[in-house]
Amino acid sequence: MAIMDELGDVEGLFDVVELYEEPMGVYYTDNPPADCISPKPAKLPTYEEEQQGKLDLREVFGNFSCIFQSVWRARRKQTAACFDREHFGCLGGAFNLGYIKPQLELIVRYVSTGMPGLPGEHYLDSPEAVRSLFDAIDPRPVPAPFCVFKPLSMFESGEQPELVVFFDRPESISGLHQLCSFVTNDFNIVRSPMGAGCSNIVGWPINYLEKGELKAVLGGWDPACSKYFRTDEITLTVPFELFRMMVERWRESFLTHKGSGWEVNRKKAQRSRKKWGENEPLWGDKRDEDAEG
Repeated sequence: MAIMDELGDVEGLFDVVELYEEPMGVYYTDNPPADCISPKPAKLPTYEEEQQGKLDLREVFGNFSCIFQSVWRARRKQTAACFDREHFGCLGGAFNLGYIKPQLELIVRYVSTGMPGLPGEHYLDSPEAVRSLFDAIDPRPVPAPFCVFKPLSMFESGEQPELVVFFDRPESISGLHQLCSFVTNDFNIVRSPMGAGCSNIVGWPINYLEKGELKAVLGGWDPACSKYFRTDEITLTVPFELFRMMVERWRESFLTHKGSGWEVNRKKAQRSRKKWGENEPLWGDKRDEDAEG
């Protein structure tokens, strides 16, 4: 029996929040699925090599590939995306997935003010601020060689994701956001800290879990990742434990009670999909095969 069947009425939850696309589960493993979508192979530099002046900038940036590029392709094909020390995409992804720490000074400068020959992105106003951000995220070293993103329906019995990542528009994400508080009575359960797109779907969620905090993370704000998102799309990442609670209790919540205003949101989500030419959802029996790309 697949994990979706074991959890209960998962599709009922997806339906009531008008979820367009099946979420991705994230986990680390020694044995990745066959035929994973991955970035091109590259050599992962180290902080020690940088300090010794042994970095080749052309090599560092030559195979640059945002991890969302691979995740986007996996989402479109409803298959798995896999990352490891030789297939990490970019140094931001390598850091947030737990393959490199501390982050290179090169990236600290790149995200802030830049350096000769390398214009800065100016997401924070100084290298010191960026270093503080990276120190705060403090990624956990990878517990297994491969980090895998795959649709929840691909998880078999006995498999379990560590995180569940939703990709959708605010109308649908709002229902999941509010449901997080309903099932926990934690009014600050959803966080939205500063960071790259990959920090919002892996770096920060794992940070909270490592500290024993059950928190959801709202993301999708990083402009550098936007080309791998549908128009108006954002993310919500929840620990699997929280996702299980949401599936178990959504019928008790505002999602099924008249007067909560949720039906207005449902209609807005439906109009939004119609506006963008998105017909049936990409999950379960409703999946629209023509929407793959």
